[in-house]
Amino acid sequence: MTASGCMTVHGELEVVPSATKSEAAQALKDFTAAYNEADKAYDPALDAGRVTGALGAINQAGLKARQAQSPQGNPRHKPLELTDAKFSIPKKQGWPRWFVADTDSNRDQDSGRRDTRWLMVFVRGGADQLWEVSHLWVLRPDEMPDFKKDKDGFAEPVEPDAPALAVAPKDLSKQYASYLQDGEPVNFAPGSHTSALRQARKSVARQPGRTVQYLDRRLDTGAFAPLGLVDKDGGATVFFATRQFEQQTVAQGVRLDLNADVRALITGTAKTKLTKERVSSQVVRVPVKGEGEQQVTVLARIQGLTAAQGS
Repeated sequence: MTASGCMTVHGELEVVPSATKSEAAQALKDFTAAYNEADKAYDPALDAGRVTGALGAINQAGLKARQAQSPQGNPRHKPLELTDAKFSIPKKQGWPRWFVADTDSNRDQDSGRRDTRWLMVFVRGGADQLWEVSHLWVLRPDEMPDFKKDKDGFAEPVEPDAPALAVAPKDLSKQYASYLQDGEPVNFAPGSHTSALRQARKSVARQPGRTVQYLDRRLDTGAFAPLGLVDKDGGATVFFATRQFEQQTVAQGVRLDLNADVRALITGTAKTKLTKERVSSQVVRVPVKGEGEQQVTVLARIQGLTAAQGS
């Protein structure tokens, strides 16, 4: 017991690197092996221990849907290879601990317009837990964040309330869901994942005999809590999630849009109404408050169907 009344147990109060580079490399290797096993068999149980948060929700539901459609496994399976890994490992206190991996995959072309890299967030909730991937996006090399590093090469984590940023990380999920829903607050720069997405929704909202409504909700607790690293320019790159509901209602005699994934995950009987539930994962750049452009830029976004309800 120290004079201040704090007790250090298993180093939880000590600021330490979240992982060594060798531990990060092994975590990437373990994830890749589990991902390949699950993708080959279309069996969510085979990588359930290596995914969590937004990616976990998307991955597990996706594998469940594909397993229902192809019980014998994936006839087009191609083993994933992740190479040229660059790790950004923050120093922090306590759990969870986490790091970011910037890797090259064998799912692209290594030059030109189709050259991409995978940005992945690895999280570990305790000393007795496995490293799990909570977020994964595909970005062009020039879109990759440029993180601030100290003299030892370690990254700097962003606090959830981060008063120096234009938008605090803890508020991003709520504000992004609100923006997609109502257009407010206008804290997000125009682009394919913001203004264009809202416009696309409007274009399908009402069709002859069919109405589509969207409802967006924050998703920012537990395994879905936002994470972020300080960028070289003083801003931050933040990773967060949201939940989306899409309700489709049709008139008598008009068919609901029931694709194979929906049929695999649906509960209830879809007669005139279908509600799809999705989880969405975003990586954004947040500028420093009061300096130049104040809007958040959404670099990438992936979403996946996680459930469906018919009535």
